Amino acid sequence: MSAATSTRSATVAAEKAAVSAAALQGPAQTPATQRLRLISSKQLESHKTASSLWVTYKGNVYDVTEFAPDHPGGDDLILEYAGKDMEEIMDDIDSHSHSDSAYEILKENLVGRLPITQEEHAALAEAENGGADFTGKDDELVITADFQPSDTDLTSDFEKHAFLDLNKPLLVQVWNGTWGKEFYLQQVHSPRHLKESARLFKSPFLEMFTRTPWWVVPLVWAPISAALFQRATSQFAANALKRATATAAAKAAASSAASSAPSSSAFASFRQLLAGSGSAALAAAKQAQINQTQPEILASVAPAALASTLACFATGVVIWTILEYTMHRFLFHVDEMLPDRPFFLMLHFLLHGIHHYLPMDRLRLVMPPLLFAVLEFPFTRLAYALFPVAIANGIISGAFAMYVVYDVMHYSLHHHRLPQYLREMKAYHLAHHYKNYEEGFGVTSKIWDWVFGTEL
Repeated sequence: MSAATSTRSATVAAEKAAVSAAALQGPAQTPATQRLRLISSKQLESHKTASSLWVTYKGNVYDVTEFAPDHPGGDDLILEYAGKDMEEIMDDIDSHSHSDSAYEILKENLVGRLPITQEEHAALAEAENGGADFTGKDDELVITADFQPSDTDLTSDFEKHAFLDLNKPLLVQVWNGTWGKEFYLQQVHSPRHLKESARLFKSPFLEMFTRTPWWVVPLVWAPISAALFQRATSQFAANALKRATATAAAKAAASSAASSAPSSSAFASFRQLLAGSGSAALAAAKQAQINQTQPEILASVAPAALASTLACFATGVVIWTILEYTMHRFLFHVDEMLPDRPFFLMLHFLLHGIHHYLPMDRLRLVMPPLLFAVLEFPFTRLAYALFPVAIANGIISGAFAMYVVYDVMHYSLHHHRLPQYLREMKAYHLAHHYKNYEEGFGVTSKIWDWVFGTEL
């Protein structure tokens, strides 16, 4: 074979490898076009053994743990590049040529990419090297009721962490973010503190619906709770009055029948003659007797109706404490099961993420009425499906009243000096924000944290 032919063959092989590599690499990996998991050099370093083998090629990171034993050249060759870049060996056709299928196998095992921009490198930095000031997971941190975080420098925060620019509307930044779920959760659980509320929307109209002063909660929901309590009491009283009236009517009928019984058969025909007018008189007398007893009946059933409503109200209070814990733990902190997609990250941020990101924001500490209306709807429908309407109204009244206590107390835990028990709960709740966000889900009490083993 001539030198020219050899050169052409080598050129064709190199071009073929380049085409395969280009197909593998895909479009330019910039924050605007690529939403892959960012992987730091430290993370890459922890995957360089036969049991967990990662390699890099053209800026992408691949998990070749399962493929390595089947590598035609033996797994020893791949292990030499464990945790390292293998672009040189992959593209070196003289050392070891690779078919299109080799590049396809790599493509199937893509797990992320290395940081490209300065911002991405900053985003993956350790806390002490420019990462978040609070990690939300620090067992050594001491939190007291007097704890006050320092203000966040808006400009340097974005330069250091490359997460959200607090000078700009936040929601569109979450939607357009190029970081994955792991980085998002790390940052959103690293609290920032601003003097004024951050903006979610550029539009003042939309922004208005995201800000809720604490007094809106009792203003909206306390009257609803009171109305349900009154309705439950009236319904219990009406049901008791109906039963008591029926009993009184039966007694009146029995009494009238006994008093009008014939003393001898001689009067039978005469009684029949008077039956038409006698029946009307008897009915009128019976109704008069019932009417005379109704005020007495009502006076006797009112305390019982109130007692029944109070029992249902207390049940609703207890049920709310369970809902408070379960929704906080399994809905608001659905971190591990959260899909790594922009829509779900944005939904998480709106629902609870913003509260952990900006825990001292006075206008985003209590639930907007619309959000609570959406959350309570399935539970109230369930109550009406399971219980008679009077019982359901009493239970819902208690649950709503306790919700008002919960949200007003939640606001106070963040912003007020409080009596001793509440000071203890304030330190407990702030520890949930700044010390360990995976524990301490109770706000009004620790009881369910104690029951389920999540007490701080």
